[in-house]
Amino acid sequence: MNKTNKGKIIQVSGPVVDVHFDGELPGINEALTVNVNGEERVMEVFRHNGDGTVRCIMLAQTENLARSMEVTATGQGISVPVGKDVLGRVFNVLGKPIDGQEAPDASCERWNIHRKVPSFE
Repeated sequence: MNKTNKGKIIQVSGPVVDVHFDGELPGINEALTVNVNGEERVMEVFRHNGDGTVRCIMLAQTENLARSMEVTATGQGISVPVGKDVLGRVFNVLGKPIDGQEAPDASCERWNIHRKVPSFE
């Protein structure tokens, strides 16, 4: 799926947001974005409701979200930076630094938050 897959919010109930898509539905665990007063907010698909609708969990505040707002499917899940550059750092669930330091550069490896658990070996 590409970034041109758009939907519309049809219901907001606390952190739960239902989004309708006329075309292909985004996958489970796919990140969706919505622009609220110039701020990009992220939600994650956790269920297909049927009839072209997905149910999402908003990973930011839902204040000022409204029905008919445009939502964009990113085509990928939420990922966070990993490796030596992030040791001792603090990041939020979206992989953005919250420790007052600069974000790791674009070459830093990123892993999906829903990947298979590593083995103990």
